[in-house]
Amino acid sequence: NSTLVRVTDRGPFIPGRILDLSLAAAKAIDVWKAGLATVKVEVMQTPSPLDTGGRWAVQIGAFEDKQAAGELAGHLSRRYHTAKVLSFASPTGDWWVRVRVLDDDKKRAEEVAKTTQTSEGAVFLVRLD
Repeated sequence: NSTLVRVTDRGPFIPGRILDLSLAAAKAIDVWKAGLATVKVEVMQTPSPLDTGGRWAVQIGAFEDKQAAGELAGHLSRRYHTAKVLSFASPTGDWWVRVRVLDDDKKRAEEVAKTTQTSEGAVFLVRLD
């Protein structure tokens, strides 16, 4: 069996593992009941170097509740009218705000990150591809 997955920079968090699959991917290769399996990994595509190209956004967080994240998202939408501002729940249950600048341009994202300050947490760039 085989499946195509995108590898991110999160996990695994248990020593000795090199890759944790989503439940859907584990079901696709029929290893979800066993929990652990030896697999062959084949690289299909590698991303561009981080310092060139890419699609970028500014991530801001973490908020204890959706309303606080929504209020900041509304403020940033008015401030950066050409940007798309999203608020979303993280895997740990707190809330984040992400600003997607026009064309996901890295220089624009860096400008937004430099001029945005909040008491709710760090402001940093994230690569979307």
